[in-house]
Amino acid sequence: MKNSPSLVALYLAIILAGLLLALPNVLPASLLERWPAFLPQKTVALGLDLRGGSHLVLEVDGSELRRERLRTLGEDARRLLREADIPWRSVEPAARGVAITLRSAAQQDRALELMRTLSQPVGAARQDLAVSRRGGDAVDVLLTEEGLHQSVGRAVEQSLEVIRQRVDQVGVAEPTIQRIGADRILVQLPGLQDPAQLRALLGSTAKMSFHLLGDGNGNGTDGVRTLRDAQGNSYPVNLRVELGGDRLSDASAGFDPETREPVVNFRFDRTGAREFAAITQAKVGRAFAIVLDGQVLSAPVIREPITGGSGQISGSFTVQEATTLSALLRAGALPAKLTVIEERSVGADLGADVIERGVQAGIGAFVLVCLFLFLLYGGWGLVANVALSLNVVLTVAGMSLLGATLTLPGIAGIVLGIGLAVDANVLINERIREETLRGRPALAAIDAGFRRAYATIMDSNVTALIATVLLFWFGSGPVRGFAVTMALGIVISMFTAVSVVKVMMLSIARRRRLKTLQIRPLLGFRPVPDGTRFDFMKTRLIGFGLAAALVLGSLLLLLRPGLDFGIDFRGGIQVEVATSAPADLSRYRAQLDGLGLGEVSLQTMDGEGRLLVRLEQQPGGEARQTEAVERLKTAVQAIDPGARFERTEVVGPKVSGELATAGVLAVILASIAMLIYIWVRFEWPFAVGAILTLVLDVVLTLGLFAWTGLDFSLTAIAALLTLVGYSVNDKVVVYDRMRENLRARRELPLREAINLSINQTLTRSLYTSVTAFLAVLPLALWGGAAVASFAVPMAFGIVIAAATSVFIAAPILLLLGDWRGRRGKAMFAAAAPAPAP
Repeated sequence: MKNSPSLVALYLAIILAGLLLALPNVLPASLLERWPAFLPQKTVALGLDLRGGSHLVLEVDGSELRRERLRTLGEDARRLLREADIPWRSVEPAARGVAITLRSAAQQDRALELMRTLSQPVGAARQDLAVSRRGGDAVDVLLTEEGLHQSVGRAVEQSLEVIRQRVDQVGVAEPTIQRIGADRILVQLPGLQDPAQLRALLGSTAKMSFHLLGDGNGNGTDGVRTLRDAQGNSYPVNLRVELGGDRLSDASAGFDPETREPVVNFRFDRTGAREFAAITQAKVGRAFAIVLDGQVLSAPVIREPITGGSGQISGSFTVQEATTLSALLRAGALPAKLTVIEERSVGADLGADVIERGVQAGIGAFVLVCLFLFLLYGGWGLVANVALSLNVVLTVAGMSLLGATLTLPGIAGIVLGIGLAVDANVLINERIREETLRGRPALAAIDAGFRRAYATIMDSNVTALIATVLLFWFGSGPVRGFAVTMALGIVISMFTAVSVVKVMMLSIARRRRLKTLQIRPLLGFRPVPDGTRFDFMKTRLIGFGLAAALVLGSLLLLLRPGLDFGIDFRGGIQVEVATSAPADLSRYRAQLDGLGLGEVSLQTMDGEGRLLVRLEQQPGGEARQTEAVERLKTAVQAIDPGARFERTEVVGPKVSGELATAGVLAVILASIAMLIYIWVRFEWPFAVGAILTLVLDVVLTLGLFAWTGLDFSLTAIAALLTLVGYSVNDKVVVYDRMRENLRARRELPLREAINLSINQTLTRSLYTSVTAFLAVLPLALWGGAAVASFAVPMAFGIVIAAATSVFIAAPILLLLGDWRGRRGKAMFAAAAPAPAP
């Protein structure tokens, strides 16, 4: 068998393109600036957990938007009735619209047609308003669901543009601002570690207006309402807007020349300047309130007409507050109120530390896996190591090409992908050894080994991809980064571990004119000798009994003490503090308990100089969560003024509930998808055996979480989904050999076929489990707390999955097969026999 020159050229071209795409990631910035323009220059962007920054998820306040729409609708209805000279008794707000009562029933038809002119089309055959009669003298104008959805959609799109302008005002490099879902906006700002500044910049609607002060009681019924300023002073403000903030053309922070206090200077456009001059000329001696989002900024008395079109806002601002306010006014008002429902920030120092740990863990895993392969297969192990190196390079190249973001879980995904990519190499090498033992010459053994291993490799990779796709679908943030790198690694391994390795092995065999292919361990020792004939089915009752005991113990642990749900699922606040001295927990606890923020959890981490503070979810909605963060930080800095806040996470009740639901759905759907896939590829007894064992693996891993107290968060769900894919992957390899043996040797009893298949795949199962364990081990040891809830359960799950594949899944298949045999149905009875080798 020869390598096709065109195929080799294609492989070399793909590898060269991958090297060029990955190269900019390791070049210094000074050299990259002089890099030729025709060569790739794009690098993999680092996530906020690696370079520091702030992450916010904002949600459009639908109730506020509805109230504003109803208010506008009422004003428009009155205006149209007034212009058409149609008298009315009342125009009152209703639950979903406006109820109009006319003075004369004869005017109902005219009013009905008039109100229909307010309606706008939504889609092909829908309207945003439903106009109908009520009685003989009334008309109802109601908002339709389609109209409300359209209003929210427009508000989100408008808010995206306003947010981009606001972010541009403060000069943040490489911001990420995008719409997620129907009514949410994701904002990620690298390098900005002050979430309070970000909330002030983005959370404020910034609807500015100018009002005269009135003399009413302030309850709104007489056209006057009471508003307060930042100091709590009350002002009776006329509801009528004399001049809107949309007439501002510029705003800038400055200092009052007399008091030297920070102020905001503003300028109107031509129309606004003319209206402002007219108001100040007519209202000399009256107090003129400047209102922003329902709060009075200042209420100076008009001393003389102001005809220059500019003014000044003073209100005991700090420099930062004046700068933020001027940025808000320049960018314009948001069309609706935005609520912060999720907030995360990471300090730059912590990000650098995470990168260092992640890189160390990745290098450690790569070295361990490569060394293990070299010891197992000698020189042919070096071929597999070249494929692994290409896998890593092409994964980085793929991320650069796709514009993917590398996160700490993403590094874990690359590392775990290395361990899983080895599975293909082990399967191929073991198949080639079997073909060589059957007496095949070198080239024929290579060809048969790759051909027979391909279906198994494909099945195992598809099951892993199913879990990865669901993880990307239901995950968010860094967890999606893990799914991307895992998926890329799995897909690319099909090229590097199968196509490239086959070309290399054929080239070596032909160049050296090998008659037979000897794949031997470097030290001449194989952990599992050839031709083992262990009777695994003899121990099935022991396996079932031990599994039942472990499941019972895990269920008891899940009841008490239970899972330690992280902030992702229970909501609340989590702050990581770097203290300037060893933290005195009793002092911190006394100070924080006095804040009245509910249960406070304190623990040291990575030494005495780091403190993790957790607060329970605050009652009162999303806004209360962010208020509690500021009180918490103030209290910590009162104890230790030199403390640094390395990481802040705030998850509101709505997001935590959605994440919990998504996590459970992801695990359930992954299990169902595995069941269907195995059912289609094999038969239903195989699917039932795999799923029952999969449930066992998941329950035992959950028991580990309860026993160790590991944080059960989105990262833990990533571990469970990865374990689901790995567990089924491990069972598919054994199942594939069982299917092959049952088809080729129909006279073989099911028990003997299962024992034979397990013995034949025992080496592969052991080697793959060890390499996957070696890949995860450095993450568990050096990855730090950020990946502990992923790496530790994965290491545990790899061991459990290997054991249950042999001692649980296979015996279940034997029980179901015997039950089916007693009804006259044999495994794969309808299948055609496999061709003779």
